[in-house]
Amino acid sequence: MTQLGKVLYIIVCAAGPAADVGRLVALAQDDGWTVQIIATPPALDFIDAPELKQQTGRPVRSQYRKPSEPKSPRADAIIVAPATYNTINKFAQGIADTYALGLLSEAPGLGIPVVVLPFVNSALAARAPFLRSVEDLRAEGVRVLFGPGQFEPHAPTTGGEQFGTYPWKRALSELAELGS
Repeated sequence: MTQLGKVLYIIVCAAGPAADVGRLVALAQDDGWTVQIIATPPALDFIDAPELKQQTGRPVRSQYRKPSEPKSPRADAIIVAPATYNTINKFAQGIADTYALGLLSEAPGLGIPVVVLPFVNSALAARAPFLRSVEDLRAEGVRVLFGPGQFEPHAPTTGGEQFGTYPWKRALSELAELGS
């Protein structure tokens, strides 16, 4: 696996748009990124890991590697998309109970730019814990694309109608704005 250009970790969570994460991979590769997919354990049921391995040339990671396994190249940037209510709240609280959250917990301290593109419904997005998490992450320099012109929550039970318009490109554009 030859590393070309900057390395982008795409952390994918268990939300409907996850099945289309290959669209974000293709956009990132077109921009010169080497992509490493990191899936939360529940996201493995939402994605086609063999197809993503073929697309990226790298195995999808969802757990810490064994000492005998090769390390992934260090990330130059991270996009979390689709980011779930659960992952956003755990990230903000510093909970590192999965490989994906462990990487996210370290990223701000390592100076790695992180862009979070949520996929949550309006009932969850209105909750005080979620709103605090968004603000806490933003205070640490994490770009959370939540609000008008970014990601706007959908009504409960209508998420399936939003998959085709999920703004994958917006996350990548945000990285470009950060100079990554």
